[in-house]
Amino acid sequence: MEEHKQTPSPTTPAGEDTSNAAPAQAEAAVVEDVAAQIAALEAKAREHYDMYLRATAEGENIRRRAQDDVSKAHKFAIESFADYLLPVMDSLQAALADGSGDIAKLREGVELTARQLSNAFEKGKVVELNPVGEKFDPHKHQAISMVPSEQEPNTVVAVLQRGYLIADRVLRPALVTVSAPK
Repeated sequence: MEEHKQTPSPTTPAGEDTSNAAPAQAEAAVVEDVAAQIAALEAKAREHYDMYLRATAEGENIRRRAQDDVSKAHKFAIESFADYLLPVMDSLQAALADGSGDIAKLREGVELTARQLSNAFEKGKVVELNPVGEKFDPHKHQAISMVPSEQEPNTVVAVLQRGYLIADRVLRPALVTVSAPK
């Protein structure tokens, strides 16, 4: 009989089998590669989360600043108009302080004050409504009465109290008398 020789299997110095070592090394390399990818993705996620937090904070700051700006605009919107009215107040106080009793001088002062007020209204974009002869418009006029007239029906015949617009918006409607239908 022939003696069958067995080839010795490769072993490690510790006497372990190395036939499965190559796939184990490949598997370890894949695990390391996946771990590196996970770490890179986690870093990218942290970076994106930080950017998200910063963007959210910036959006909140913008919203708060805009809200403050609107609040200040409401609070100080009248400031320029009030500045136009200050000379009118000065003139009225000067007229009240005058003790001369000269009616002509007082009338002249009142006319000057009325012109100052008219200029202040013009600068503040306050426009007087004088609708005599116009068709009645319930958005701009408030009819107090109807009177028989030769004019076309629903036409403004007389203004009892002036109306005013500010920036094309009715501040106060004009109180008017309107022609009645025949």
